[in-house]
Amino acid sequence: MLKAIFNTAVSSYLTWRYKRIELMIKQGRDFQKSMLDRFLIEGRMTEYGRKNSFKNIKNYDTFSKETPVTTYEDIFDDIQLMMKGKPNVLWPGKVDWFAKSSGTTSNNSKFIPVSDRFFENNLMASSWDTTTLLYQMRPDCKTFERKNLTMCGSISKISEYPDAHVGDVSAIMVEKMPLIGRPFITPDTETNMISNWEEKLDKVCKKVIHEDVVMIGGVPTWLIVLFDKMLEYTGKDNILEIWPNLTTYLHGGVGFCPYIKTFQKYIPKSDFDYVEVYNASEGCFAVQDTNIDPNGMLLLLNNDIFYEFILLSDFHVGKMNAIPIWEVSIGVHYVLVITTSSGLWRYMPGDTIAFTTIQPYRIKVTGRTKSFINAFGEEVMVGNTDTAVKIVADQHNAIVSEYTVAPHWLSNNSKGRHDWLIEFEVAPHNIAQFETDLDLALQKLNSDYEAKRSKNLALEQLSIKVVPKGTFLRWLHTKGKSGGQNKVPRLFNDRTIVESVCSVL
Repeated sequence: MLKAIFNTAVSSYLTWRYKRIELMIKQGRDFQKSMLDRFLIEGRMTEYGRKNSFKNIKNYDTFSKETPVTTYEDIFDDIQLMMKGKPNVLWPGKVDWFAKSSGTTSNNSKFIPVSDRFFENNLMASSWDTTTLLYQMRPDCKTFERKNLTMCGSISKISEYPDAHVGDVSAIMVEKMPLIGRPFITPDTETNMISNWEEKLDKVCKKVIHEDVVMIGGVPTWLIVLFDKMLEYTGKDNILEIWPNLTTYLHGGVGFCPYIKTFQKYIPKSDFDYVEVYNASEGCFAVQDTNIDPNGMLLLLNNDIFYEFILLSDFHVGKMNAIPIWEVSIGVHYVLVITTSSGLWRYMPGDTIAFTTIQPYRIKVTGRTKSFINAFGEEVMVGNTDTAVKIVADQHNAIVSEYTVAPHWLSNNSKGRHDWLIEFEVAPHNIAQFETDLDLALQKLNSDYEAKRSKNLALEQLSIKVVPKGTFLRWLHTKGKSGGQNKVPRLFNDRTIVESVCSVL
């Protein structure tokens, strides 16, 4: 009874709070301009601001001309200094928290600074915005009456950086969650912070089957593994027999389309809401704001991120001519550029987006700037696979001519995996051992892939199909792409390329 009253009170607060979102929709451009002005003033107190003469920058035009667009590699040394405890490097003061994510560099992971200011004004504010929109879409929402399942990573310490707290964004959110939210989260923080995923899943299963869960969030792959474990443990036929009041799934980070039918098997409910949130290691950018014919996600323009956009066509030819929010167009593919109160100045997270509406500003994520596979949250990059192929080919005295990789989707009878098509100039004597060694090498190079492969919980070992010599050249010819400048796509986030190549066999 008390929880029901509390939920009603929170619902009333969120109705009032929705005015903040309405104001953002109406005055988003003004918020963006004033935000950049504040950032530049604060940035003058940093080493980065002094190096880039922020004291001389008075407006956006000067900012865009004088401040370089950056990647993680560009600020890697600065972030290392911050992790060692040095203050005033990229943002005023000392930053103690860092979001861990697989990177596109040669390093196993990248570490994104999360200042206290950014945690409050972006991560927490966006969480409240998401909750506000949920209650607008579903007025009978009971997020603050029952339980919400959150599957997150863990927080760790690195010996080289003893003062730095490192973890994925979801783990940071759970660890620093305000007291008001803790009674409504399951599992408890201690369980959520277990680093061993096999142990964590077992304990989560045994805890959450007794809870009255109304909302779930997390990477689809891990939730499916958890669902299977729950059904096996309870003997039930679907998740609604365990959680009859389940109404909502917050998803993001990976494309969800391949998972919809699988989730509908576990959750056979016609009025179940799938709500997309654009959340990354660098911050929360957007959230779906309607459950009626959703047309992209509402870009959050007042949450301590200043946005810019580079035409994807310009990016491909090395032109970094970014434009602000007030100059974008619908349906154009842009590379996302952000400036944040954690010290990311004109930083490219690596995503490409397109605007679906302008009033309000809604976006959809269209891909990544580099070749990748992120079908199961593993974020495998072409640098990982190229290095793994070289290492294992050397071990087996083999020569690889061409290869391409695609996800093999989860099904009722099998888990997901990566399917490789490889053309050998010199084939290894033992393809099965080559598969095993390649999988192990990829795990060593990519921590997220390693986590998904752990104990075969979410991903099975990769599978290799050897194709005859000349296959890829024939395929390129059929596509009218003969010539030295045309390349075989190494990684693709769906099966388009793999199936197209197989069609010429």
